[in-house]
Amino acid sequence: MADEIEKEPIGLHNLKPAPGSRRPRKRVGRGEGSGLGKTSGRGQKGAGSRSGAKDRARFEGGQMPIHMRMRKLRGPHMKKSMPFEMFRTSTQGVNVQDLEARFEKGAEVTLDALKTAGLAKKADVPVKILAKGEITKPLTVHAHKFSASAKAAIEAAGGTAVTIES
Repeated sequence: MADEIEKEPIGLHNLKPAPGSRRPRKRVGRGEGSGLGKTSGRGQKGAGSRSGAKDRARFEGGQMPIHMRMRKLRGPHMKKSMPFEMFRTSTQGVNVQDLEARFEKGAEVTLDALKTAGLAKKADVPVKILAKGEITKPLTVHAHKFSASAKAAIEAAGGTAVTIES
């Protein structure tokens, strides 16, 4: 008979919750034998035993709540202000001195080449070439962004700066 039930296709008429996932509701104040009689699980005295007790989340016993104690700073320009991290854009910087040290003259510097050289390891974060240091080798550099002085330094060394559209 159990095999017949298993073979029956699932439909609205035979859906049941998983065993143990649904518990009967707690019936308080229904006698001492129930385990929740007399004080109904509220304890003896105090604010929590009274009706209208503040048992909501974030209630701090009458103390000034944290959202009122915290300073009110607005705007995305301060890191300690409101949480704008989800809107913050980020890039991973690579300096021209690192390109000079790790790549040969006339090399094609792509995102994969930067990754293998250990410079731009994060795959999903755009790469920006920055102008710290000097570059003397002509390189063809592919990146998402270039600082103006980095682009000028690469082109002054005889290389080209190719912007990747992402």
